[in-house]
Amino acid sequence: MKPTVHDIAAAAGVSLATVDRVLNRRAGVSARTRDKVEGAVAALGFVRDVAAANLAKGRVYPLTFILPANDNSFMRELEAAVRDAAARSPSERTEIHILRVPPFDAAALVEVLDALVADRPAGVALVAVDAPEVAGAVERLVDAGIPVVTLVSDLPASPRVHYAGIDNLAAGRTAASLLGRFVGDRRGSITVLAGSMLVRDHRERLEGFRSIMANDYPHLALLDVIEGRDDPALVERLLSDLFRQRDDILGIYSLGAGNRGLVAALRRAELRRRPAVIAHELTDTTRDALKGGLVDAVLNQDAGHEVRSAIRVLKATADGLPVLAAQERIRIDIFLKDNLP
Repeated sequence: MKPTVHDIAAAAGVSLATVDRVLNRRAGVSARTRDKVEGAVAALGFVRDVAAANLAKGRVYPLTFILPANDNSFMRELEAAVRDAAARSPSERTEIHILRVPPFDAAALVEVLDALVADRPAGVALVAVDAPEVAGAVERLVDAGIPVVTLVSDLPASPRVHYAGIDNLAAGRTAASLLGRFVGDRRGSITVLAGSMLVRDHRERLEGFRSIMANDYPHLALLDVIEGRDDPALVERLLSDLFRQRDDILGIYSLGAGNRGLVAALRRAELRRRPAVIAHELTDTTRDALKGGLVDAVLNQDAGHEVRSAIRVLKATADGLPVLAAQERIRIDIFLKDNLP
């Protein structure tokens, strides 16, 4: 049988209240008594079940999610998943707050992160902008004892405890393999549509995409990246301009948001042949575009899984418990019009 606090109390010759004070590092215990209790803990091989102790004490975990405030369908789904988690707060012993910041704005993100040091939540989850000043703000939170999880877009230069998102290099490679197969042996140009190169997930997807295109499909020319800032109107205008300037576009990889603008541009364009299109995230827009034949494949990540993963990791870290890596792995789903759920 596992040793209990009763066994510790008996071995040390102290009360249960004294054992509780030592285990919870509270004052009111002499150094000599503390040494006796800690010696009994070591001799008996006692391992404290922190999660069970917190459950018994009714501990509540205040968690803060920082999300970009833009008209991005996937980010709205992510926020909806956070709100669903907030609705479950009483049963999960969490208290979830959402803070919204302008997208791709490192300075605004740093300001919000620094303000949280004084609030002392049990953990913070954020969609990161990959900038040194943001990594510094994350480090200040961690130094203050507040664990941080990155969502969707990572910040590996920071001391964040976990990244809840897909392997974006693999996503980019997958997109290139699909697009190359759809285009076939035809010679022409491929354009890439991004939100911003300030976020790591977009850069990693582009890196993976370029590597496969260069190695496996060298007959296809990769054009300069179009940065649409996840703004549908801007994306539609930039793509429409590109279609007027060139008639050799064989494929489009939309590695970020702005897909409403992409679909609108495709519908309005007078093209000899529709380009093959790979997009990210299964939203109402991309679902309809798949059904209508304007998009050929969609790579998707489960926003709900990412939010649940962030909460599990932050609670485990607050309790000093290990994280189950297999449970927190976010898979890449591939949807064609033939396998839409």
